[in-house]
Amino acid sequence: MALRMNPTLRQRRLGTELRRMREQAGLGGSQLARKLGINPAHVTQMESGKTGLSVERLYAIAGMCMCDNQPLLDALADIITDRAKGGWWEEYRSSLPVDYLEVAELEGHAKRVTTFTIVYIPGLLQTRAYASALFTRGPLPLPLKEIDLRTDFRMRRQQVVRSGEKPYLALVHEAALRGQFGGRDVLIDQLASLVEDSGRPGISVRVVPFEVADFPIPSEDLTHLAGPVPELDTVQADASYGSHIFDLPAHLGRYRAILDHIGSVALPDDESRSFIRSIMKEMQNRNE
Repeated sequence: MALRMNPTLRQRRLGTELRRMREQAGLGGSQLARKLGINPAHVTQMESGKTGLSVERLYAIAGMCMCDNQPLLDALADIITDRAKGGWWEEYRSSLPVDYLEVAELEGHAKRVTTFTIVYIPGLLQTRAYASALFTRGPLPLPLKEIDLRTDFRMRRQQVVRSGEKPYLALVHEAALRGQFGGRDVLIDQLASLVEDSGRPGISVRVVPFEVADFPIPSEDLTHLAGPVPELDTVQADASYGSHIFDLPAHLGRYRAILDHIGSVALPDDESRSFIRSIMKEMQNRNE
């Protein structure tokens, strides 16, 4: 079987879980290879996502590693059987940075999405004008064609929550509601769109006002993507140096606790809509 040069995020995650399974059993890669009757390099390739495996081999490895977590094994088996189905984001693999594709891949396979943003309106709820303004203001100037491509990709990503099939909780700090990227009119339209989206089935938008000080402020925007089982959850963090993905159990526990705390101090949905409308009115009055 030819090695994958660029395994997808899910393929790499499958390999990561195989490695964790082996390490928790106290087995080295060479030990597992002997038990399976394969070359140790093959174990390394499976654990890096560079080569696939069958469901039968997955269960053989689980048996050798004494893993009896059936829900996790079923979820990993689903990744294996789904490997031939490329998502819509694969159309952009040769034209956009890998970070963009991986975020869309995570969102596409998540069972539930939660975000916290402190600088920008969440990407999944941005208007075209607002998103375009952000790409225009990036640290490196982009040609108009590239700005349009990235904006189109972001708009397409939004279908994952606007369909109503995937629960989405957007926790938004007041600071993100006041940033006039693209100008005041763009912001007013964006806030109106945010209020409209907050009434869609499956979408909850909850605001954290400036006056709420008793909560841990992350230094980056966060996205928690719930997997089919908690072990396959993922957290994606956006920072100035780029996107970072966390899947270690300790990291997942920490970020779940942070987001739960933020959710506990955020305004309820109805109060959040009223709060957003009040900022809209304030902006509109400045235009008069």
